Amino acid sequence: MTTPDAAGFFHPSRPFYRFSVLFFVALLSFGSYFAYDIVSAIAPTLVEDLHAARGTVGAFFTAYSVAAILAVLIGGMLIDKLGTRKASLLFSILVFVGAAIVWKAKSVPAFFVGRFIFGAGSEPLIVAQSAILARWFKNKELAFSFGLTLTVSRLGSLFAFNTGELFTSFYGTYRSALFVAMAACGVSLLGNLVYIVMDRRGERVLRLHDESQGEKIVLSSLKTFKPSFWYVTFLCLTFYAAIFPFTNLSTDFFVDKWGIARVAQSTGGFLSQVFQNLLHMFSTAGGISSIIIFASMILAPFAGKLIDRIGKRATLMIFGSLILIPSHLAMGLTRIYPVYPMLALGTAFVLVPAALWPSIPLLIKKERVGTAFGLMTAIQNIGMALFPLLNGLLRDWTHSYTGSMLMFAGLGVVGFVFAILLKRADRREGGVLERAGQETG
Repeated sequence: MTTPDAAGFFHPSRPFYRFSVLFFVALLSFGSYFAYDIVSAIAPTLVEDLHAARGTVGAFFTAYSVAAILAVLIGGMLIDKLGTRKASLLFSILVFVGAAIVWKAKSVPAFFVGRFIFGAGSEPLIVAQSAILARWFKNKELAFSFGLTLTVSRLGSLFAFNTGELFTSFYGTYRSALFVAMAACGVSLLGNLVYIVMDRRGERVLRLHDESQGEKIVLSSLKTFKPSFWYVTFLCLTFYAAIFPFTNLSTDFFVDKWGIARVAQSTGGFLSQVFQNLLHMFSTAGGISSIIIFASMILAPFAGKLIDRIGKRATLMIFGSLILIPSHLAMGLTRIYPVYPMLALGTAFVLVPAALWPSIPLLIKKERVGTAFGLMTAIQNIGMALFPLLNGLLRDWTHSYTGSMLMFAGLGVVGFVFAILLKRADRREGGVLERAGQETG
């Protein structure tokens, strides 16, 4: 094997090669994030053009998450069995096909079918992405790699929230926004193909473990997972249930309660209007919805780097969970302009994911990391399936979002309790989550 000193700058042993892999790995979920959130961005238009109740729009996300629950644990075990290359390609294809069906859907049932197939690929793809990062970065900037990946992925969400209604109004149909979502998924599929080529070369040159020779899948291995893993998992469920099901209908919420404009007033060509929408993010419904995403997109790599340096993962999860409670109460019970509580939610959305996801490789043996990510994501999607539907139904039943916001604040309370339990369990297990560096559990 060529020594690093004698290798060229694009040799797999070089940091440039590793970070090139990171770019394409981050790109894997760019399209799925865009396609997931485009439905949130155009929710007011879907309610009008499809003559759909808010509960129906919420159910589009429920269909996605039901598919994820069914697929993601199997997907995680497939990653352990087949390796990240074959598994991630399969999931990327499902994402693209599902997005294409949603784009062409001419009825609500067809829309559900597309979202179901999309969810069956999207969440397992994120699990594969996490396993890939653990493979390439476990002892090298692990939390930073997760943070940078979240930045690229959430760039898809940022553009979805700030361009969805703009595509719809400029081209006269919401289908134009869904077409762009499908195209974004195609770009991610191409990125996956590049990753496969680079990973195969790295495996051969660096003599990495051949992932295609995975161990036999043994469900009984779940019994060996530490209590801290389960607390992280249930914190994941409550935290994400208080964020994404809220943003699923937040654009409609801001239009409904505050009368905030759907798009910024501007003239000129389409690209000029996109720029104006981004520039006036704090004054449009979609833009305000994207504040959470924008904050995490910009700050997640720095948070990851900080966590790599100082540790304190459980402590940061406690603090981030606590922020959820007053943020949701402020929007639900007051007329405070929503930008301010959304900035607070953005802070929470920087801290908790940056500490949460990189904790798993520290708690779980490397041959079970894919299964662990799959299990956690499956449990996470129980909340992601239930609460968008409840959010929409509460709005339809009460004709306001006050009940929904109390529900989300309650999830913040439960998440805070799990975070406290996590810190106590981690202390009993040796404090790996609180230590700096990449010590394994």
